[in-house]
Amino acid sequence: MSIGGDGGYGDERRPGPGAGGRVRTRTRLPEDDVVDAYDDPRRQPVRVGRNMLTVVGVVALLIAALAIATRGGDGPSDSRRDDGRAAPPTAPTGERPVGTRVGGIPAGFPETEQGAQSAAANYAVALGGTGMFNTAERHRIVDNLYTPEAAAPLKERQDEAYSPDFLERLGLTPQGEAPAGMTFVSRAIPVGTKVTEYADGDATVEVWYTSLIGMAGEDSTVPVTTAWKTWTFELRWTGSDWKITGDSQQDGPAPVPGDDRAATAKDISKAVEEYGGFTYAR
Repeated sequence: MSIGGDGGYGDERRPGPGAGGRVRTRTRLPEDDVVDAYDDPRRQPVRVGRNMLTVVGVVALLIAALAIATRGGDGPSDSRRDDGRAAPPTAPTGERPVGTRVGGIPAGFPETEQGAQSAAANYAVALGGTGMFNTAERHRIVDNLYTPEAAAPLKERQDEAYSPDFLERLGLTPQGEAPAGMTFVSRAIPVGTKVTEYADGDATVEVWYTSLIGMAGEDSTVPVTTAWKTWTFELRWTGSDWKITGDSQQDGPAPVPGDDRAATAKDISKAVEEYGGFTYAR
């Protein structure tokens, strides 16, 4: 799923310019807190402090929301459409996924409701990868997935948010790379999708997903954590594919945490290296 250590996105051609549309993308800048260090790696982490919760939240937003501000409001209330019809189950019973890629990202989704859902899920995976921390890769991803009108101002705000100082506080180099012996983890894993609006070449799709974010390693001060969020994409059909004109996020719905014992930093690093991430299509 992610760029760099998890498979990477190539330098293939970008898709052609999409149709214009309203742009509602906003940016949230990183904050100045510094997270606490790992406790004994053989035990579950102790209760985290306020700084830990703040910074982990900021990092998750930067990865999952492309450094855009989240939108308030309650989470999705149920699985029904606005017209009262029950939403189709997001089980592996849909049409065959697309077979083409642009810049390593699945592309060429059909102009259908399911095509819009598949596009949104795939875009969430791409936007949730480690490549968002490298300037060149981040620009390539944004240019591939957003309309030109949405991409240009977004890249400027992201460049300010992903500053060298911010990357350093995460333990990354100015190029967004982890130091030797450490593994930076950033993955978005879609759980389900729902179309809330679909008409005249525009679609609004909600992607419910969980994410992994943090630095795995014995000396890490940013332990890998999970989060649950709903990412809303406003998509426009450009004649050849779906492109993002705006997006926002909100927390949850989050399940009750289980009783699983937290893995050691070494085990997390090993798992990330051995289990490659996925691209995703409904």
